[in-house]
Amino acid sequence: MSGFASALALKLDAFLEFRTARGFKNANHIANLLRFDRFCIEHYPEAIGLTPEIVYAWIDAETILSPRMLNERASTIRQFGLYLCAIDEDAFVLTEKFCTNKSLNIPFNFTDSELTSLFAAIDKLQADKKEPFLNQIAPTLFRLTYTCGLRPNEVRELLRENVDLKSGTVTILNTKHHKDRLVVMSDDMLKMVRRYDAKRAVFAGESPYFFPSNSGDAFKGERIQAALVKAWTMAMCSKDCPIPPRIRVYDLRHRFASACLNHWLDEGRDLMAMLPYLREYMGHGSLNETAYYIHILPENLAKSAAVNWGAFDNMFPEVADL
Repeated sequence: MSGFASALALKLDAFLEFRTARGFKNANHIANLLRFDRFCIEHYPEAIGLTPEIVYAWIDAETILSPRMLNERASTIRQFGLYLCAIDEDAFVLTEKFCTNKSLNIPFNFTDSELTSLFAAIDKLQADKKEPFLNQIAPTLFRLTYTCGLRPNEVRELLRENVDLKSGTVTILNTKHHKDRLVVMSDDMLKMVRRYDAKRAVFAGESPYFFPSNSGDAFKGERIQAALVKAWTMAMCSKDCPIPPRIRVYDLRHRFASACLNHWLDEGRDLMAMLPYLREYMGHGSLNETAYYIHILPENLAKSAAVNWGAFDNMFPEVADL
């Protein structure tokens, strides 16, 4: 049970169980669902269904502090409504127009120069009182994220026992879509990881995590994001850019995918034939997720003859993400 107490508690729990069974992580929605549960207790204590009145009250713009918060609430309540309809409940489904995820999270595709400057700044990050070994961890953590195309949580939650310093393989377990996989480090990355592991033996204690926080637990996503933004600001200030573009740790994974596609284009490969390989390496649930990266290539590359747009467009039927 997840602590729900409203009249909709059983349905909220069932919704989370359903998402877990499909390979999604509950953390994506649970915070908003708990808030929604408290909202129902306070304003609609007897409600056993999802009505337009409840939904629109929940996303009332006057009570929401930012567009991002509105998007998160709208996305959560829309997915809950879709789930209820899927099990033959009479529920209101919020229109997708309220959910602006795609516009809020447009990937930032680093240039080679920007990426070089970013990693140079990461190498200059200083330790702080809360995380005295951050300067030892960050250079390897962010490079492993980029060079292996890992999701931010995959690298933060990586266990030492799943990093093979002999073969250079990293085992990714219990990840999105429950797609366990092996990724292989480059020779340069493996050398860096081995050097880092020697340092880690000094400060990590008995923590099972390969990149442990000072408490011994996995780093929080917010802490890693803050470190990346700090380094990015340092890098852009050196380029006389007073307001640097917004970036996320996830953008390093996007850059990895784009770099693979660019490399294959340079080699004259058929991208449609290569996508399944990239899909398996990145742990995508479907080719749709992998093919998305073709859409964010620079226009001159996207128009390349290596992209069969007729076949590509057929890969994107409209599918509800419950």
